[in-house]
Amino acid sequence: MRRTLTTNIELLAQQLRANDLRMATAESCTGGGIAEALTSLAGSSDWFECGFVTYSNASKQSMLGVSEQTLADHGAVSEAVVKEMAVGAMARSNAQLTVSVSGVAGPGGGASDKPVGCVWLAWALEGVAVRAACFHFHGDRESVRCQAIEAALEGLMTLFPEA
Repeated sequence: MRRTLTTNIELLAQQLRANDLRMATAESCTGGGIAEALTSLAGSSDWFECGFVTYSNASKQSMLGVSEQTLADHGAVSEAVVKEMAVGAMARSNAQLTVSVSGVAGPGGGASDKPVGCVWLAWALEGVAVRAACFHFHGDRESVRCQAIEAALEGLMTLFPEA
């Protein structure tokens, strides 16, 4: 059974509080939407550290430490980049848990190997290997962004199997 967005955020908040963890987001195509969803819950300042919105490659490099070589080799919408974004957000904050996203929300900007709707997400928990996944969402720009936010939150929940 699929839980609602609000329920996932509430369960995540419980897990973060129970484990004395803080989290951060590193977002590109969602434009801060993951952070907005997380902070919609009253009391989120107990566990939400910060959010980085890095649309440009230059901001990914300067704010999150993403390698210029990684961007050149793989492009901004890639597993390698979202993993570096997640690790960079953790290194540049007091968070022990991060989620990152980069994708093509559309309506333009897609390519044959990375069409509109192609979104990479990564989740990093301190002391655990960074995990990433590629999604292919459908619909208009707003729909792709909403689906990416939901997938980000669902992925966070998998880090806490007891939730």
